[in-house]
Amino acid sequence: MLERQFDLRAKGTDVRTETVAGITTFLTMAYIIFVNPDILSTTGMDRNAVFVATCLAAALGSAIMAFWANWPIGMAPGMGLNAFFAFTVVAHLGFTWQQALGAVFISGIIFLILTLTGVRRWLIAGIPVSMRSAIAAGIGMFLGIIALKSAGIVVDNPATLIGLGDLTETGTLLAIGGFFVIAALDALKVRGAILIGILAVTLLSIAIGASEFGGIMSMPPSIAPTFMQMDVMGALTTGIFQVILVLVLVEVFDATGTLIGVAKRAGLLTEGPTHKNPQLGRALMADSTAIIAGAGLGTSSTTAYVESAAGVQAGGRTGLTALVVAVLFLAAMFFAPLAGSVPAYATAPALLYVACLMMREMAEINWEDVTESAPAVITAIAMPFTYSIANGLAFGFISYAVIKLLTGRAREVHAATWLVAALFIIRFAFFPAE
Repeated sequence: MLERQFDLRAKGTDVRTETVAGITTFLTMAYIIFVNPDILSTTGMDRNAVFVATCLAAALGSAIMAFWANWPIGMAPGMGLNAFFAFTVVAHLGFTWQQALGAVFISGIIFLILTLTGVRRWLIAGIPVSMRSAIAAGIGMFLGIIALKSAGIVVDNPATLIGLGDLTETGTLLAIGGFFVIAALDALKVRGAILIGILAVTLLSIAIGASEFGGIMSMPPSIAPTFMQMDVMGALTTGIFQVILVLVLVEVFDATGTLIGVAKRAGLLTEGPTHKNPQLGRALMADSTAIIAGAGLGTSSTTAYVESAAGVQAGGRTGLTALVVAVLFLAAMFFAPLAGSVPAYATAPALLYVACLMMREMAEINWEDVTESAPAVITAIAMPFTYSIANGLAFGFISYAVIKLLTGRAREVHAATWLVAALFIIRFAFFPAE
């Protein structure tokens, strides 16, 4: 049955290899079941419900990828987009979490339309490599400042805006130690390094009495507090314009880039730069529909995970790898008490390490051309310094178009970049307070 469904022999693989690959991918991305509830619960969402929604969204998204696209790519709520959801849309702009879920749902519909019409590929082709790299790096920096704040390493300072926290605090010391553990394990090629780091800090915290132990396993808690709670009509307000724009843009760049990157590593794309592979179209559809489903379950945008590359490295070549990931996320729902025992300073080092990994994208920027590098830097630094991914994208696209125009190189700017820059200018002109 598995042979017929996933065409294992033709892909040069077998059930055992695919299973090991699926377990490997799950271990590298399982940290999201602890981190996502920690971030989204800051909006007032029920933490246990978000935990279940995270597991279900990851399982459903991975299953769609398995059966529809037959690709070895795991899906789960995306890092960066969950931070945008919690700290920009809800905390900064003042929308309710129900309206934010409505915005995610709307962005998923738009994302699906863009995929079906081919506009998604047009957008990807039209955005400069330097800007794509800057977006990833900027989101990494944004996650970094959130992590440092959660760990107590960075605190509010009226004189200098931010300052150094008390490094002798128990939680802060545990977070610092957790970061070193994660970095060392990952350097030693240990699978699940981030997950191990989170669990190590949590167990040590419980052992010294710094946090409470809620247990390990139980029946999954109710998803009712977040299930189908999205307020789509409430999201259809003037102020939500930039929210949906940013969600769509980040989903387009992040998901598409991940899908193509991991697929190329797995040898699933062979047609060159146009990527005219029939399975790619199905994979793009899979991640589009997963966003809509995730919003209904009660979590921020679901996307393809770059950690899937670990499973590909272990031999994963078909959707059976993704199916194993889906099954393991379903099994993870029974570990809600353990997830509830994880303190914020245990997930902080995970966030910080993910930020470090994302900053590697800065190497792809053309530093010799200031018309490319300056907008990229503005994009990246504006995200943490304005505490908004939206502002970083806006400043970056506008500055890219303006600098190219002023240097007589306007012809180098693709229509997609002009369009995005114009949309952000309209946003600042008509909604300056947002």
